[in-house]
Amino acid sequence: MNTYQPTESNEADTPIIAHEVPDSGRLAFLPRHFGRLMLAFEQSVYRFMSSLAPEYSGGYWRAFDLSNGGCYMATTGEPVLLCCENYFSDTVTADTAGIIVCLYALSNLCFAYRNVENFADHFHKLRGFAVQHKDRELIFAAID
Repeated sequence: MNTYQPTESNEADTPIIAHEVPDSGRLAFLPRHFGRLMLAFEQSVYRFMSSLAPEYSGGYWRAFDLSNGGCYMATTGEPVLLCCENYFSDTVTADTAGIIVCLYALSNLCFAYRNVENFADHFHKLRGFAVQHKDRELIFAAID
């Protein structure tokens, strides 16, 4: 379980907590969050990881539920070099790379499925988590 405290001490900010989905819950993870468009999200995440991480060649992905109703996926293992179109290039943890890639995927899906609010809701929930994340500066440099 990851807990990230807000960056500023504001009592109105509630920490958003990430809970790794156990193996027994992995099959229900994507349908629960994205319904019939679950494969669109999953494929978009893998596509963005492949395009942003030159050395990525596949692997096991972990799933995380957020306490605010959001979610994300992240690979396991070593830090990842990400090279984004906005000239961001840095090595980040696998967890941070997953957050970045999921934000890219959700943003892209918002435009591809304009009448599906679920992608926008999930983007904002994950962004809220990113604001509190220890690597927030890297995340926002990558998605800006």
